[in-house]
Amino acid sequence: MGATPPADNVLTDRLLRSWLRCRRRAWLDRHGDPALRQWTAHRNLMLDDQQRCFVALLPQKPGRGEAACAEGADGVVGLRFKGKGPGGEALEAHPPLLMRVSGRSRWGDFAYQPVLARQGRRMTREHQLPLALMALLLEQEQQAPVTEMLVVGGGGRRLERDRVGLSAGLRKQLADALRKLRLDLQREEPPDLAADRRKCTLCSWRQVCNGVAASEGHLSEVSGIGAKRREMLQELNIRGLADLAAADREQLATAMERFGEQHGDVARTLVAQARCQRSGKPERLSSTPALPELIPAPGVLLYDIESDPDARHDFLHGFWSLPRGSDGRWDLAAARYQPLMVLEEHGEPRCWQRIARYISRYDDWPVLHYGETESLALLRMAQRQGVSEQEQARLRRRLVDVHARIRQNWRLPLNSYGLKSVASWRGFQWGQSGVDGAHALLWWRHWQGEGPERRGSSHALLWIFQYNRDDCRATWAVADWLRHQDQAGGS
Repeated sequence: MGATPPADNVLTDRLLRSWLRCRRRAWLDRHGDPALRQWTAHRNLMLDDQQRCFVALLPQKPGRGEAACAEGADGVVGLRFKGKGPGGEALEAHPPLLMRVSGRSRWGDFAYQPVLARQGRRMTREHQLPLALMALLLEQEQQAPVTEMLVVGGGGRRLERDRVGLSAGLRKQLADALRKLRLDLQREEPPDLAADRRKCTLCSWRQVCNGVAASEGHLSEVSGIGAKRREMLQELNIRGLADLAAADREQLATAMERFGEQHGDVARTLVAQARCQRSGKPERLSSTPALPELIPAPGVLLYDIESDPDARHDFLHGFWSLPRGSDGRWDLAAARYQPLMVLEEHGEPRCWQRIARYISRYDDWPVLHYGETESLALLRMAQRQGVSEQEQARLRRRLVDVHARIRQNWRLPLNSYGLKSVASWRGFQWGQSGVDGAHALLWWRHWQGEGPERRGSSHALLWIFQYNRDDCRATWAVADWLRHQDQAGGS
């Protein structure tokens, strides 16, 4: 047996998955300063989904290690395989689960296949290629071919199984990906920033890359530019924020129309956005009030939802009631937070009754929220519960999307118009540092357990309520700024 290759030369299934998501991420995983890496809830959610899927797939507890393989256990965890890749690369994989299948291996009249749990609703290359790497090393370990692999999803609610054949085509894709991964990891400097940085919110290196993007004036720093628009602009020699801000709006609009007429108007908006970000000053787009509903209102409800998108479950509807005092001022001291939980065992009709009863107590108060999620969820629930068209229309009139009003009335010197970005710009601070919706979902799952008799720590629920209440208060921070601008009549 040859000498063990240095760890810096080993390609792993985790590195491969990082690379498939973002080439720069894989380089940072290998060479980045660990002190700059931030914890994110995404990996914990992935492990939670994996556990739920595997329990639904194999109700009995799996065996552990190679001894369990020798015994022919139905499922095996805790293995680490090492071997060689098609190009002679040193490889390592930690398959989360092996499942016994028919066949013959060095362990007996049976063989194993690797199993991977997926998040989301469909299988992608981020699942297939790391799984193929595991299968390649499993073949070397069990001295038998792996003809089929398994990807499971659904978290146990409705377990979905996708069978993946280890075809010649997939083996070729794996060999090509490993070759490119090895070359990227050998670079002295990291690959360029991702063209589309929307997924960066899930990455533990996001702050490192955000700093680079800001210092470089990367085009992705301009609100409204994704991967495709960046490619279009680069074809026109617009390389960064400074180039875009300096461009002639009409000339760029004419040039962008070569990609489609709709891109002309987009170009004008992007130039204006880049100039706004460069100047650091907000720009008013409309002379009409952004929130006229607040002028006569005796109070306002701030509304925010916490959700489990994979389960399609809005588990918390949070309201922060803010009355106006007798002197006409908004009475922050009298504001009250009301969390309304949606538990599956209660059923949607009961949950809707609680929500409808609560908002009817503030019948003439507008309901402010940030983004379309809340209004869509509430109106769809009302429709499912048989609420009359007249009452649905009345509810629709009460719902006010603060995000939409911002976009209609103001251009802000920000690279994002999301609630975190805009409210922070206005000086609002969340009580919990670095917390986001993924944290809230993780806390929810910790509290929820596997049924009504298995609730977790109440602390997790209180943390969710605090985060949700702060989102409501952040929405008011933005709305209050709009209100003041409406009163001032200018920027």
